[in-house]
Amino acid sequence: MHEEFLADCTNILGHDFVITKASDQYPYLMDWRQRYLGKALAVLLPTSADEVANLVRLCATHKIACVPQGGNTGLVLGSIPDQTGQTVVISLKRMNRVLAVDVANNTITVEAGCLLAQVQAAASEEQRLFPLSLASEGSCTIGGNLSTNAGGTAVLRYGNTRELCLGLEVVTAQGDIWDGLRGLRKDNTGYDLRDLFIGAEGTLGIITAAVLKLFPQPRSQITAFAALDSADNALDLLKQCQQALGPTLTAFELISDFSLQLVLKHFPQLQHPFKRSHPYYALVEMSDHESENHAIALMEQVLEQAINDGLAADAVCAASIGQSRSLWKLREHISEAQAKEGKNIKHDISIPASQIPHFIQITDAELTAAFPGCQIVCFGHMGDGNLHYNVSAPAGSSDTEFILQQTGINRIVHDQVHQFKGSISAEHGLGMLKRDEIRRYKSGLELSMMRAIKMALDPQNIMNPGKVL
Repeated sequence: MHEEFLADCTNILGHDFVITKASDQYPYLMDWRQRYLGKALAVLLPTSADEVANLVRLCATHKIACVPQGGNTGLVLGSIPDQTGQTVVISLKRMNRVLAVDVANNTITVEAGCLLAQVQAAASEEQRLFPLSLASEGSCTIGGNLSTNAGGTAVLRYGNTRELCLGLEVVTAQGDIWDGLRGLRKDNTGYDLRDLFIGAEGTLGIITAAVLKLFPQPRSQITAFAALDSADNALDLLKQCQQALGPTLTAFELISDFSLQLVLKHFPQLQHPFKRSHPYYALVEMSDHESENHAIALMEQVLEQAINDGLAADAVCAASIGQSRSLWKLREHISEAQAKEGKNIKHDISIPASQIPHFIQITDAELTAAFPGCQIVCFGHMGDGNLHYNVSAPAGSSDTEFILQQTGINRIVHDQVHQFKGSISAEHGLGMLKRDEIRRYKSGLELSMMRAIKMALDPQNIMNPGKVL
């Protein structure tokens, strides 16, 4: 039976694009963090929506499940098959064309396999901005960004990927192609099908193309780094920046001192912005459509006021693009520095921004009481309430043994998130990793409605089964 299925796949794609050899499949089966290796009947590499549709129809006929995959940069095992070896991976990396740029309508239409950096560059060529920005933008794809409703550093101003998408092309679980590639900002003609597929992690259908919003390129971008004595001061500084900078405030990132020290340890070419350490730091960025001098004056005014009010102990403002990039590297290299330091327990959480200092205070205390010596790597997008609240082993102890405490650590962190009416997955999704954990925190009614949608759109359960639900 599988032989017939694979032969039909080869007829559609050609021999070179039906990968069955285990060694050749490996990059598609190993997760980004190198901790889980799935198995697949085959890895399929289509080059058009028609080919994807034909493959899905084959899967439906043979009752073989499929796992859609973009750049395979996810952190919750959403694009990795299970270990039964009975599913296929449908990789969209060959579907990487920019289909159209409509400058007057401020939209770009791209295939799902386009790298995020590729979309940013195509927009820039037309003096436009596609504002989604992630550390993995050189390897993650638009299809994956949409499927997980990716966030990134500019959510404060521009919103998640959902807010940046106007239309989709989707292959359904029956192998039909829904053409919803409409570049409309107003379309009130029924249920919002687009938003069903965004954030669904490929469990309802396969996104094959999208119409995305573009924005005029700002004339200047100014980056600053502020030293803070507490997370409370960070919140007060955020409020002050919002009041003074308004919609020009693009990013507000919180970085704990321990996070910064890890970066400086493993990336010694980077420099500490200040002469001494402080408990927390804020990386602030504004984008201005007036002159660079205007932007610098605004930012310096805000920083000077923060220091005078006692909110910031010190602050630096980047004087060049190179200095700005160096400041951003201190933020962007945190995850890589953690990986170099050893295994750690990651949390991608969101709570109301107003509650972040209180959450940190309570959760830090609970964790250190239950797991003495544990080291907390707290950083993230404070402006939109999204923290990467990670926990590392005590200094000098085995990280492998510490990872065995993951269930207990997750329980403390996630229970506190729930108490603060937050989410245990802010921007990474649920995938396979958090599929069971979410049952503790979503109501039975929410889960029931989600299952009803899944059953209505994918009654055979062939679209990325075992993920989300």
